[in-house]
Amino acid sequence: MKLLGLDSSAVSASCAVCEICEIGDCKKILAQGSVNVKITHSQTLIPLMENTLKSAGLTLSDIDCFAVSNGPGSFTGLRIAVSAVKGMAFALNKPVCGVSTLESLAYNLCGNEVIACAVMDARRNEVYNALFCVDGESVTRLTPDRAISLDELQVELEQYADKKVVLVGDGAELASTQLTVGDVATAAVRFQNAVSVCFAVALEKSEVSATLSPKYLRKPQAEREREEREVQKS
Repeated sequence: MKLLGLDSSAVSASCAVCEICEIGDCKKILAQGSVNVKITHSQTLIPLMENTLKSAGLTLSDIDCFAVSNGPGSFTGLRIAVSAVKGMAFALNKPVCGVSTLESLAYNLCGNEVIACAVMDARRNEVYNALFCVDGESVTRLTPDRAISLDELQVELEQYADKKVVLVGDGAELASTQLTVGDVATAAVRFQNAVSVCFAVALEKSEVSATLSPKYLRKPQAEREREEREVQKS
């Protein structure tokens, strides 16, 4: 099965074309690319996808399934990638698969035996987080995706103090300044990437494009601030 994966949940955008023979069997990266410049994802994502497909010697019609990180993450970035995947899948009558951004981050650490602490900056002293047990190529979820304070996360991580905990994600460095448990992953594997989105598909169920939607975990900041102002007025 040939997969095209997209991730634009954070500052960078990435695309990968991978081949997965069977669940838990051979996984091959056919081509991958990323962009990390101050240009909106709406400008970079489609050219990036076209170049990645060209590098793999494939066209969209060769893709069997589309995969995308559908949250948590940047509200705008998630909408752009999810909309792009839904459009392509609908036009080609192909299945899609939405993958937790946090789960895909855990796949960055495959090949190790660690507790993956996936963290993305959610602001206001909170992070989007989930914990995973990584045992070689196997990734097992330990917690649901959630928005959690760093104080709460510190308490939870203390139960893993006797294990190797690795912080992965664009919030890893920020979290490390307040957490006493966990080491920051190296830059090569710290950030979101579409290859891990493709590899995480083995644990997810595909769906039709119409049902795919972003999973934000909480309301946009502007909406939360408006609600707070309304409460203060009342």
